[in-house]
This record gives sequence, C-alpha cells and structure tokens, in this order.
Amino acid sequence: MIRPRVLAIASNGGHWIQLLRLASAWDGCEVHYATTSPDCQGHVARLAKARGQAAPGYHVVTDANRWQKFRLIRQAVQVFALILRLRPQVIITTGASVGYFAIVFGRLLGARTLWLDSIANAKEPSLSGARAGPLADLWLTQWPELARPGGPSYRGQVL
Repeated sequence: MIRPRVLAIASNGGHWIQLLRLASAWDGCEVHYATTSPDCQGHVARLAKARGQAAPGYHVVTDANRWQKFRLIRQAVQVFALILRLRPQVIITTGASVGYFAIVFGRLLGARTLWLDSIANAKEPSLSGARAGPLADLWLTQWPELARPGGPSYRGQVL
C-alpha cells in the first residue's frame, strides 16, 4: 500500500505547537515536518517514537516575517525547493509566512492543501491566513464566530 506523503509545516512557536497537536491525523502517512528552528527535531523524533513510528523527515527553513523582505524571499525559495524535492500529496500548515509559501507552491505543484489558522486569531484571520486561506483546498478557523460561507470554516479547536 502506498502511503500518502504529507508535509506538515509551520513557523516555530505557537504555530508549531498547534501543528504537532494534529500529529495523529497523519498516522500511516509518510510525514515530513518543516519549521523555522533546528531545535524541534528531537521533540518530533520523541513524538514519533511514542506513537511507535520511525522518525519522520525534518527540515529547517529560514525564519522571516513581513518586515524582513530579503529573509522572506530566501524563505520562499527554500520552501519551493523543499516542495519540489519532497513532492508531497498533502500540505498541512498552521502558519505563518512559511505556511503561506507552502500553500502557494503546493497548489502550483498539485498538492492538496489545508490552512488551519492559529487559535490566537480570535477576532480576525491572520494576515497569512487571509492570503493563503482562499488558495487552500480547506481553510479552517478555530473560532466559530470567524466562519464565513467563503471560508474559513469552523470544525473545532486544536487547543
């Protein structure tokens, strides 16, 4: 049986923590994690071991935000190269800029994509979410009052 290849990608911090809380959703898949910090690889390996799984792929890309234009360009190139190399069938992200680029490039290359906006965005979708969400195959919010007919949809909270 062919296991779907999943890229689970998010910026370090709260986005990353929320992404890892979804790990059981891709049990049985070939999963690769990508984030903006090399410090999380051990945690990912322990998580996989606790679930009786082999250590997943782990990839690090440049950290950037909207005020760091050159770093954003570097991050975009790294995310594009990672997706070209891995060719994931599914991309799941909780944000932020690294997730935006993954959604954009993943869609261009035929991957199914899911954007789950951070629980911290209680009043409106994040900037990245507002831009990436409409491009994703599935755009979710963790606040029922933010759900809209065109997206995002509400299906529960991660935290």
